Amino acid sequence: MLGTPEHTGLFLDHVAGDRLYALFHLVAFRGLRRGEACGQRWTDTYLDAGLLTVAKQLVVNGWEVYEDDPKTDAGARTIAPDADTVQALTRHRAQQDKDRKEWESAWVETGRVFTRENGELLHPANVTRRFIELYEELGLPPIRLHDLRHGAATLAHAAGAGLKQIQELLGHSSITITSDTYTSLLPEADLAIAEAAARLVPRARAAAEGSRSGASAQPGEGDESVPDDADPWGRIGAPTPRPLTQTAPDEKPGAE
Repeated sequence: MLGTPEHTGLFLDHVAGDRLYALFHLVAFRGLRRGEACGQRWTDTYLDAGLLTVAKQLVVNGWEVYEDDPKTDAGARTIAPDADTVQALTRHRAQQDKDRKEWESAWVETGRVFTRENGELLHPANVTRRFIELYEELGLPPIRLHDLRHGAATLAHAAGAGLKQIQELLGHSSITITSDTYTSLLPEADLAIAEAAARLVPRARAAAEGSRSGASAQPGEGDESVPDDADPWGRIGAPTPRPLTQTAPDEKPGAE
């Protein structure tokens, strides 16, 4: 089940004080995979420039965790986090610096953006477990941590991003994967785009109809210039149409 944008907002508000808030925020808005978020390095995170390069991920094998390259070649990508995400990461870095000082020589330097309290690598399974604990506290319909990534795609789509942009955001190897997975999500976004596109075309007829909407026409009013023998398409002297039930001698019923 995919959570709604409203549910995402409720969840992020609820976990704002959690030490993994910035990780959940990053996944929810920029669509990183769980292993990519856990493996993100500060050397690949450029907060001043507003850029983030996904270059590594943490992979679980049994219960062992090891570092690997992104899932696909397209998974190695550079994305631009929004201003709120940059602020969340900046606050997270300040807290990590504080933790480093408190742990002193016991701090384990991994260079990761998201770590345990003493700097050690996060176990991706524990991140999922923490997400479930926090989400269940809200009593919302159950979703997976991975659904936050789906939500990032639908939010981008709702904001006007095309499939190609969403493919690059998520690091899909093929746009077909993006299309098959996400084109049916948030249909109201497609409706909003359709309505916005329709409003780009000025229509004199619509304006004229709008101006007459509050007035009641009188018999014969406004039609003096239209000849009696004009058809609905404006052709003068149009022949009287044959009844629909009549068939010409050389025609067969139903022929087109």
